[in-house]
Amino acid sequence: MTETPLDAQTRIELEAAAFRHLIQHLDENKQVQNIDLMNLAGFCRNCLSKWYKAAAEDKGIEIDYEEAREIIYRMPYSDWKTRYQK
Repeated sequence: MTETPLDAQTRIELEAAAFRHLIQHLDENKQVQNIDLMNLAGFCRNCLSKWYKAAAEDKGIEIDYEEAREIIYRMPYSDWKTRYQK
């Protein structure tokens, strides 16, 4: 397989698609607890929320941590915690 050089926009689109797939995968596997993710991978859903917030701020977009969490958890964090956190 030969490497095809990617232009910046294509790379961004592929990274965004991979990120959306990760969020979908985490949403479909709610039984995986954040502590499990931290222990195995060194990051969790809350880390993703913080990174999302930081990326928005880098672009001059105001977003609070709870808004970022809702994007990552696909619901308010308090609801996710009540329903799924063990």
